[in-house]
Amino acid sequence: MISNLAYIHPDAKIGNNVTVEPFASIYGDVVIGDDSWIGPNSVIMDGARIGKNCRIFPAAVVSAIPQDLKFNGEITTAEIGNNTTIREAVTINRGTVAKGKTVVGNNCLIMAYSHIAHDCVVGNSCILVNNSQLAGEVVVDDFAILSGSVLVHQFVKIGAHVMVSGGTKVRQDVPPFVTAAHDPLAYVGVNSIGLRRRGFSNEQIHLIQDVYRIMFQSKLNLSNAIDKIKQFPDSDEIQKILHFVQNSDRGLIKGYNIK
Repeated sequence: MISNLAYIHPDAKIGNNVTVEPFASIYGDVVIGDDSWIGPNSVIMDGARIGKNCRIFPAAVVSAIPQDLKFNGEITTAEIGNNTTIREAVTINRGTVAKGKTVVGNNCLIMAYSHIAHDCVVGNSCILVNNSQLAGEVVVDDFAILSGSVLVHQFVKIGAHVMVSGGTKVRQDVPPFVTAAHDPLAYVGVNSIGLRRRGFSNEQIHLIQDVYRIMFQSKLNLSNAIDKIKQFPDSDEIQKILHFVQNSDRGLIKGYNIK
C-alpha cells in the first residue's frame, strides 16, 4: 500500500508489496526491494539501494550526502541488505570517492538515533544499539553488537562476533570474538555467550580463549604472541584472528591487565 500523501519520484524503482506510509519521501535514484515497509516521515534519498523485507521507521534518513569535505557531488550509493530494520531517526550517509558506497548487510538492526557515516561497511546480523555513532570508513564485521552510545573513530575495524560495552569510545581495532569495555577501551574477555548462541562448541570457545590469553594477558609483545599462536593446531578461528591482527591499521585495543 502506497499512501497518496507520500512523495515518490517517478524514476524510483519500488518492488512488489512495498508499503509507503504518509509523508515519506523517496527520491529518483532509489531502489526498494519487495515486501519492505517505509515508515511515515522517513526520507530515502538518491543512491539508496534497499533490499527485500526491510523496515525503515519514522524520521530515518537513508543515503543523504556525506558529511565529508572531500565529497564533491560524485554518484555514490548507500546499500541496505535484506531483512534489515532501521529504527527512528537513524541516519545513513552514502559513500564518497574513497569507496563509492556505504553498506549495511542483511538481517541487521540499527536502533534509534544511530549514525552510519560515509563509506562504512557493516556486515550481516549486526546490531547497533541506540545512539551508536560510526565515523567514516569504519568496518564492522558480521554478528558484532555495539551497545548504546558507542562512538567509533574513523577507519576503525571491529571484528566478527564482538560485543562492545555501552558508552565507550572505540579508537583502535577490536579483534574478532571478544568483549570490549572500559575507557580507554580494553579486552575484557571472549564473547562466549554470543558464540554459544551462534553454535560455537566449547572446544572452539576454549581455543579462542587460549589465543587471547597469549595475546592480551601473557605480557608478550604482539609479534612474539603471534609467533606463539601460530604454533597452535590450525583452525578457522585462529586464521580469522591472525588475519585481523596482521591487517590492523590503527593498532589493537589493549588487554585489561596491560599497564
